[in-house]
Amino acid sequence: MANSASGMAVHDDCKLRFLELKAKRVFRFIVFKIDEKIQQVTVEKLGQTSESYEDFSASLPADECRYAVYDYDFTTDENCQKSKIFFIAWAPDSSRVRSKMLYASSKDRFKRELDGIQVELQATDPSEMSMDIIKGRAM
Repeated sequence: MANSASGMAVHDDCKLRFLELKAKRVFRFIVFKIDEKIQQVTVEKLGQTSESYEDFSASLPADECRYAVYDYDFTTDENCQKSKIFFIAWAPDSSRVRSKMLYASSKDRFKRELDGIQVELQATDPSEMSMDIIKGRAM
């Protein structure tokens, strides 16, 4: 199922929910978590389209690692409506070393399962994924 070279297995629900975010735009964000007991990445939280970036930030635990995708809508200088899908690898300094290693070693394989990610961010505290940084990376 999973080995150290490929990282964790990815639950089908992760791919299904990501496709719903990307194609149907029914979610603003998705937070994923590695379930160490079953050696699998699973969906932890689905953010509705009405939820804000602050709601998204608040759903990332202060002392545990997570993966997340965020669908950022913006208007360009030319007044065009656009959207970019961000992949965020959240690994706060206060999280366990084993957890950080597990998330780091599984990230690339998990990202490959989610076709359509446009921007990647790695963050260890909220300032590294502030709205200013999101805006800057989207342009």
